[in-house]
Amino acid sequence: MKKLFRNKNGFTLVEILVVIIILGILIGLVAPRMMDKPEQARRAKAQLQIENLEGALKFFYLDNSFYPTTEQGLEALVEKPTVGRIPNKYKSGGYLEGGTVPLDPWGNNFIYISPGVHNKEYDIESYGADGEDGGEGDNEDVESWRLN
Repeated sequence: MKKLFRNKNGFTLVEILVVIIILGILIGLVAPRMMDKPEQARRAKAQLQIENLEGALKFFYLDNSFYPTTEQGLEALVEKPTVGRIPNKYKSGGYLEGGTVPLDPWGNNFIYISPGVHNKEYDIESYGADGEDGGEGDNEDVESWRLN
């Protein structure tokens, strides 16, 4: 007589419930910690964006022996300036990938001043969550001269 074998390749209801309970516990522990951090993540992103802009400005300087002026702004990194001192060796395609100057994580333009007033050739600043100069906590500005 042949023995009939049952296929036991699936999960039982109890196993599935145990996995769901474990995932629920993990989400319950991790989610509150992650939910408290969005503003910190935005600030970190702003710092990275400023560092990327600084890198692009250094390449602009290496090619042209000067930094864009305040009037030319960060747009000089994506489009050859037509006002002020015109660069002779402007890189085809510009100095930023994507062909646009990024907005800060709060959807505002970065502030660019050249020559800078904080011991650099230029200053780059994001006004933070409130979009206004100054502020504390979540509204604190992210400034290039305070990154290093």
